[in-house]
Amino acid sequence: MKVIPRAARVYVGCAVLGAGASALPALRPGAATPWGTVALLAALYALCELPARCPLLGRALGGHVPRGTGSFFPVLLAAALLLPPAAAALTALPGSLLARVEEPPAAPRRAWRAAATALAVWAAAHAADALSCSGALGRGPDAPDFPYALLPAGAAALTFCLALTALDGGIRATADGVPLRAAWRGLLGRALAPHAVHGLAGLMMAVLWRSTYGPVAALFVLLPMYISCWIFAQYHRERAAHQATIRALVQAVDIKDRYTRGHSERVGHASVLIARELGMAGERLDVVRFAGILHDVGKLGVPTRVLRKDGPLTPEERRIIELHPEYGHEMVRGIGFLGEARAAILHHHERMDGGGYPYGLRGEEIPEFARVVAVADAFDAMTSTRSYSRARPVPAAVTELERCAGSHFDPRMVAALVRALDRHGWQPAATADETSPHPEQVPSPRERDTSSPARSKERA
Repeated sequence: MKVIPRAARVYVGCAVLGAGASALPALRPGAATPWGTVALLAALYALCELPARCPLLGRALGGHVPRGTGSFFPVLLAAALLLPPAAAALTALPGSLLARVEEPPAAPRRAWRAAATALAVWAAAHAADALSCSGALGRGPDAPDFPYALLPAGAAALTFCLALTALDGGIRATADGVPLRAAWRGLLGRALAPHAVHGLAGLMMAVLWRSTYGPVAALFVLLPMYISCWIFAQYHRERAAHQATIRALVQAVDIKDRYTRGHSERVGHASVLIARELGMAGERLDVVRFAGILHDVGKLGVPTRVLRKDGPLTPEERRIIELHPEYGHEMVRGIGFLGEARAAILHHHERMDGGGYPYGLRGEEIPEFARVVAVADAFDAMTSTRSYSRARPVPAAVTELERCAGSHFDPRMVAALVRALDRHGWQPAATADETSPHPEQVPSPRERDTSSPARSKERA
């Protein structure tokens, strides 16, 4: 069980006290709290969290249910628009306490989640109340005041987002020891778009709740939201499976050929840098990263005695090594999500002048991703420190790539890498081979003049 640092315990305790103080006015005699609405919204929020907690319901839904309170924030934002701040805070407590906890200790984590969510809903309700949200929503036959109603709803969603990210940054700093400057970095940017969508769904729920159709109509907003969250969870589950497949293949290559350890990840990173400069985005960036990471997976089909041979390779052994792109392509051809990466694995040793392998393609005949990976592969080989050779400085490696642009490499890819390095720099992780090098890996200057600038990493 993970031990919670003292600072984190104090921070959670303060959040719990703050949540209690925010909800207390609703419990005072004469507070005129609309308990019917509070109970319905609290029960609805808790009901949404129940499938993730209950194995029987989870199996009834096929074992795939959205986890975490983020899926059901529209219910809480509807509460912020419909209820006074103290009453809105109460609606968050049952569902937050009921939600699934992935790691122990469960009790402090549930207390923290309930306190943070209640405080965020309380703050959102204050923001909505300050902009006269109640009148903008309308009631019964009175139509809501659109587009003005968007203003309090947007303010509530933004406040909710700001409160949660501020609280989450604090717990990161106290529980995980993250520096204060870094604790909030990136949290707000990732949360803004989802909370904006949740705010719109919450506004629709609140409007329908106040309409002549009543609370039942609000469920028609929640159902498609739940389905969309389920689809989103399915997407992330599939993505996680893809990442696990990639990791397993890379680990297998690293175990077989210690020389390549770390090289695959760096080639994936360099490939993404190049692809971004070329204007690629979205799924293509993921696929080009997969191509870089898996470019040497075919070495699983090369005999270990050849990969780890200490002496010079015979012509026959070199031909065996040069089969690894074809082996790799055969291994991954049935993995549909790799897409264009499969062609990159097959052709990353082709040269622009036709002198590469396995098929001697030239120029534009070589697939675009293969030309990207070829540059990234050679660059990392030249700039990585290993037990038998020092890394070249980045400027020297860039000079070599530019010298070979047009003959070995696509000049457009080389130029893209140079621009990316100017923007982001490069910090290659040093790797060390436990075995001694052989001449194929450490060519003399004369050999380097007549071969690829990346010849020293022929097996990387």
